[in-house]
Amino acid sequence: MMTKSIFTTAIHAGRPEGGPISTPSVPGIELAVSYRAANVDRLHAMLDGEAEGFSYARYGNPTSVALEQALCTLEGAATARVCASGMAAIHVALLLTGLEAHDTLLLAQDSYGATFALVDTLLRRLGVRPVFVDATDRASLAAALAEHRPRALLVEPISNPVLRLCDIAAAARLCNEHGTHLVVDATFATPYLLRPLDLGADIVVHSLSKYIGGHDDVLGGAVLAREEYAADLRSLMILMGGLLDPHAAFLALRGLRTLPLRMREHCRNAARVADWLIEQPGVAAVYYPGLTTHPQHHLAANMLPKGFGGMVGFDLQDGNEVAALRFLDRLRMILPVTTLGGVASQILYPARSSHRSLPAERRRTLGIGDGLLRLSVGIEDADDIIADLAQAFKV
Repeated sequence: MMTKSIFTTAIHAGRPEGGPISTPSVPGIELAVSYRAANVDRLHAMLDGEAEGFSYARYGNPTSVALEQALCTLEGAATARVCASGMAAIHVALLLTGLEAHDTLLLAQDSYGATFALVDTLLRRLGVRPVFVDATDRASLAAALAEHRPRALLVEPISNPVLRLCDIAAAARLCNEHGTHLVVDATFATPYLLRPLDLGADIVVHSLSKYIGGHDDVLGGAVLAREEYAADLRSLMILMGGLLDPHAAFLALRGLRTLPLRMREHCRNAARVADWLIEQPGVAAVYYPGLTTHPQHHLAANMLPKGFGGMVGFDLQDGNEVAALRFLDRLRMILPVTTLGGVASQILYPARSSHRSLPAERRRTLGIGDGLLRLSVGIEDADDIIADLAQAFKV
């Protein structure tokens, strides 16, 4: 359990324990594929998960384990495994619920585009029945759980890209009533803003490529869960093999050290940028939970007391693709790239990137219009971020 400030914990979690002679102050990058045990019996016990230690890299790696331990400490989880990507983590998390053919999977209707594609194509083809629900509405969620009795519910506390909120504590209570596993993709929130397991969630997923890595040099994901999932999570990762490589694990852990500091600045800057955007004549709407005009601002203030996140969405007044792409091309400092959560400000056009797999009509139904832009506010000086946006609005 995390007892110190998250700023302190992030710096020290996952550090090597004392050695017989001396101990490195940071975990090393361990590249070995196989390990020689003291004797063959112990090797076999390690392979079976009955003894501690390392046997074969697909079963565990010291660098990855250091990252997993740090993530567990920050999230309050009993077990964790790091994966080759955020989408690999989503896939593993869903399988961890026991999802199989003929099961119903309930998920938020405005889930991340690639999550939608995974569920609506691959999992549907394998016999899973996906049902999409408005996870922002407690009554709709309760009705869907009662009607469909799903194996699992997958939600995002802060949705991508229009930043709607799901009340995780309320969702957890409803899932508990219906025997449904609650899986939370907390990539936007990070453990700095929210710890879903504390609110009753069963499994938490992160894209390490985003805020946790924080520097656009790591592709990875993580699955964290309660103790009762530990054996199945270990087995799934061994069988699926979608592991994070040691060098990426090292970089992700280094990024994790400054996560609270960065998130504090992301939140501060995003609040300033959102306040500025709502005053601009070229902007039709701004989506940010920290704005009092956000329909769920009260929930945001209660669920996210440390800040409202580093993401801001906004609709251009000229709500069409030509205007949106022209705006992106005029930016000089803010990076038009297909990621988020880095130290630099990053922006994309969801209709052609993060949510391109959704049919146009479905995008519009979810509020992802032709003039919507998603801005990941970085930790540059807020005045410089605003200045770049201002010059891009000029004709």
